[in-house]
Amino acid sequence: MPEHALALLDTSCVIDFPEQLDQLAEAAAVSTLTIAELAYGIHHDDPLVAAAREARYREVLNEFDPVPYSAQAAHLYGAIAASVRRSGRNPRPRRIDLMLASTAAELDAVLLTRNPEDFVGIGDIVQVITI
Repeated sequence: MPEHALALLDTSCVIDFPEQLDQLAEAAAVSTLTIAELAYGIHHDDPLVAAAREARYREVLNEFDPVPYSAQAAHLYGAIAASVRRSGRNPRPRRIDLMLASTAAELDAVLLTRNPEDFVGIGDIVQVITI
């Protein structure tokens, strides 16, 4: 039985889908923020890389109904960014990551990532699980 009801996937997990996802959560979601990051990644100079990224982008859109970034998530972002700043880190370079964390907090979901360093200092507002 999965430990969590819902997991929001960080972009790193959407790029390289976690094998153990069904052991961690009953359901998975992606944010429109992740879709935006994937869309940016399509514009690579190497046409083979761009084509592979475009294919992954389409797969994700076919598999998930992306969760929009909401006003409530924006409000939670303020608290998360302030927590990061209090920890001595600059939240500005991690804005999208922190916006993903605020979306997970709004959904009462865990956040799955392959890049835990992006979420250092967010406190206990959302549970981040490294896979």
